[in-house]
Parts: sequence; structure tokens; C-alpha cells
Amino acid sequence: MTDLRDLLAHNMKERRRSLKMTQYRLAEKAQTSAYYITMIENKKKYPSPEMLKRIAAGLDLDTPELFSVKSGYITETIKNYKKDVLKVISETTNSILERKLEQLKKK
Repeated sequence: MTDLRDLLAHNMKERRRSLKMTQYRLAEKAQTSAYYITMIENKKKYPSPEMLKRIAAGLDLDTPELFSVKSGYITETIKNYKKDVLKVISETTNSILERKLEQLKKK
């Protein structure tokens, strides 16, 4: 299941960047602060329905488009998952090798 905060943050950033729009400019259009836009994009805050409408309008989108799953989001999610899996594999492998090394030293 897709986390709505992740999806919203991703779609806001991608749309804003595709429009070459700063957080400050989006904040002006949505009649809020750049700090609040940053907090949403960093998944620290979740906007009200009214604010979602204003953000969507500022990005020239319909509100539901802020939550649409696009291939870019899926690709990014898969990349992050792969990184996490590789990290776990690496840490596990290192741990096993360290234990084996300790066993060999004791012999």
C-alpha cells in the first residue's frame, strides 16, 4: 500500500520542479508559507482539504492528481527498496564474516 504522505510529497516536488517553481513561489500561490510547503514535502505536516485545493491550484492540477501514482514514484520506491535490501544484505554478510573470523581466531 502506498503511503499518502509519501505520494503527496513526491508528487508536489515533481510537479513543482517540472514547472521550475520554488517552494517560495508555490507558497505564494497557495497563500501559505514556504516553511509549510517544506514541511509537507518533508512529510512532517499533512495539509487540510482546503490547503490541498490551494496547493493543487498553485501547481495547476486537480486535487486528486496530488495523489496519483505515476511511474516515477513507483521507480523511486523500487530504487529505495533495493537500497534497503542491499544494505540489509551487506550488514548481514559483514556480521556473518565477523563471527566466522572470530571463530577462526579462537581455533
